[in-house]
Amino acid sequence: MWQELVTKWQELIAYYGQNYDYIWSQFVQHFLMAGYGVLFAAIVAIPLGVYMARKKVLSSIVFSITNVIQTIPALALLSVLLLFFGLGANTVVIALFLYSLLPILRNTYTGIKNVDEVLLENGTAMGMTKRQVLWMVQLPLSFSVILAGLRTALVVAIGITAIGTFIGAGGLGDIIVRGTNASDGMSIVLAGAIPTALMAVMADIVLGGLERKFSPVKRLQAGQAGR
Repeated sequence: MWQELVTKWQELIAYYGQNYDYIWSQFVQHFLMAGYGVLFAAIVAIPLGVYMARKKVLSSIVFSITNVIQTIPALALLSVLLLFFGLGANTVVIALFLYSLLPILRNTYTGIKNVDEVLLENGTAMGMTKRQVLWMVQLPLSFSVILAGLRTALVVAIGITAIGTFIGAGGLGDIIVRGTNASDGMSIVLAGAIPTALMAVMADIVLGGLERKFSPVKRLQAGQAGR
């Protein structure tokens, strides 16, 4: 058993050595697809989430739609989008955009709604306009919550992107599928699966660190320590 495990790791290391450029290009492509999907979702979802925090009726409608999207299996959604947008990375990015809407919307909405009313009243009493209260009070205080939504969306997107190989999108999923089609391809499967897992873990760690850094509680503690 141990000899077989050592052999697999040797094959894995040899595969990395022989196919480094190919694996790196797929790694970059995989990350870009996930990143673009989340980025486009953030451009739409953050302003929409802020607006929804002021319009309760709209929030229930939008959350209902995004909840339905979230329940659709990834492969099924990609198959439907394939009919309209064809093969390739663009279809995967559109699917990731749709899947990323809910966590970003939900966290933006929650972050804005949970800002203490006393702080909003204080800002208004100081002569701030609604726009100034938003940019100088609500968004800074809710930024860590919004980052948590981006963190969730990106980690999920990295996993879903691997399925994009079935519609010709490339990425690390290509390596995994190549390994499943080989007669003894466990090392090839690992060559794609390990970077995918590491990418998700690193994204979670980095965004988690930013989330803690911008947390209002953390900044308050830092301010008190500096006095």
